[in-house]
Amino acid sequence: MKVLLPDTIALDLGFPAATYPAGEPIPEEHLDAEVLVTWGNSAGNLADAARRLTRLRWVQTLAAGPDAVLEAGFAPEVVITAGLGLHDRTVTEHTLAMILAAARRLHLLVRAQIGRRWAEELGGIQPVHEATAFRTLRDANVVIWGFGGIAATLAPILTTLGATVTGVARSAGTRHGFPVVAVSDLPALLPRTDLLVSILPATPETVRAIDAEVLDRLPAHAWVVNVGRGAVLDEAALLDALRAGRIAGAALDVFATEPLPVESGLWDEPNVIITPHAAGGRPLGAEKLILENLAAFREGRPLRNVVSR
Repeated sequence: MKVLLPDTIALDLGFPAATYPAGEPIPEEHLDAEVLVTWGNSAGNLADAARRLTRLRWVQTLAAGPDAVLEAGFAPEVVITAGLGLHDRTVTEHTLAMILAAARRLHLLVRAQIGRRWAEELGGIQPVHEATAFRTLRDANVVIWGFGGIAATLAPILTTLGATVTGVARSAGTRHGFPVVAVSDLPALLPRTDLLVSILPATPETVRAIDAEVLDRLPAHAWVVNVGRGAVLDEAALLDALRAGRIAGAALDVFATEPLPVESGLWDEPNVIITPHAAGGRPLGAEKLILENLAAFREGRPLRNVVSR
């Protein structure tokens, strides 16, 4: 069984495996592969693999969201498994950094530092409670939309810092010890939300899920954080809300078009924090997941993280 590994990450599976360039067409000598591991592949490479790897039986993407692989057009009989769990800690760290940067106004302080300006208004004596501003996680109401493994890692940290966390998912209940409401109940939550965190995947149902209607229901001091997929946020509606003062700010790691075009108005907004899809980038435990799934595949057992399609 030939296993193809991408050249974007060093993987030691304990046995010889072929490596292929993730940004170029699949080499002719590897067209007989039955297993394809993907990470950071170009759209052209994935489409080429879907078209030319006629013996392919299984694709293991190391990305938590399989949208790029799904869009490539692999045959229906090819099993696709996602990298769920590989990014929980790294995305949690980045999300927490963005949240704290927003609360502590680090983006404004960095700008002041670049200008060699002592931003006295951002330091010194500060109000203990600011009802009209997001300045701390203490007593903050945080809503996490998309309550999977990353949210399960992030939520306890937020509560340790004093926040109250509520999840939003397709169905209501309790997950990982936190209350979760259905999407239909989200509108009632938004008016008392200080921080809306999106960890939504890109699906037909989530395209521009965070739209003008959602943003208009948030209080004026609220921040929006997006570390899921750029397609879930209506960027034009976000800009309108920011410029009109209907929300206070946004911390964004993902965008509808990446790299974010230079002409995007988001670059110039003082209360927008932009990072270049940097939250993940390091799939932790990739080798373990691949080997476990490979053993299950050979033995005819169910694989982990199979994507329904």
